Amino acid sequence: MTVMTSWDLFDDMRTAQDELLRMNRAYGQRLTPAGQFVHQSDAGPGAQAWAPPVDISERKDAYLVAVELPGVAIEDLEITFQDGLLTIQGERHPAYDSAAEKVYRAEGRYGAFRRSITLPSHVMADAIEATAHDGVLQILVPKATEVRAKHIPVRAAAGKAAVTGKAAVAGKAAVAGKTAVAGKAAKNGR
Repeated sequence: MTVMTSWDLFDDMRTAQDELLRMNRAYGQRLTPAGQFVHQSDAGPGAQAWAPPVDISERKDAYLVAVELPGVAIEDLEITFQDGLLTIQGERHPAYDSAAEKVYRAEGRYGAFRRSITLPSHVMADAIEATAHDGVLQILVPKATEVRAKHIPVRAAAGKAAVTGKAAVAGKAAVAGKTAVAGKAAKNGR
């Protein structure tokens, strides 16, 4: 006898949605120094960890990094480039005074942030430029002029050629187990 079970697409979708919501709740929690979980919305606006969205595109002559930073003052930004790592850090302050105002809903993310982006080694670090307009920070990272591969010519040696495990030293051939030193051969171990 064959047992048939029905498959419900919506049941599978509900299960997947529940799993995503569970993971999202765990992502929104942080550990206090006492080892207790605190949800980010309960920890206050200063404790929320956030990272601004970053778009990276490549042009023929440069890389363009665009960072969405509405409400972040230019004085609160620091951009560094060291060892191929472009780091953007700063802080966004709330637009309201939490001590003087009663806040009913605060969905914005505030506090310190830091984004680090690894860039290819062929960039001109001294020519990196940053501009901010309408809450978007744009960083232009020019590419270095491409270095062509150096062609290394092969020339014939003035003695016997060193091929397949044999090396020519001072014009004399060295055979496996023997070494030619200034024209004299010495056996290993003597």
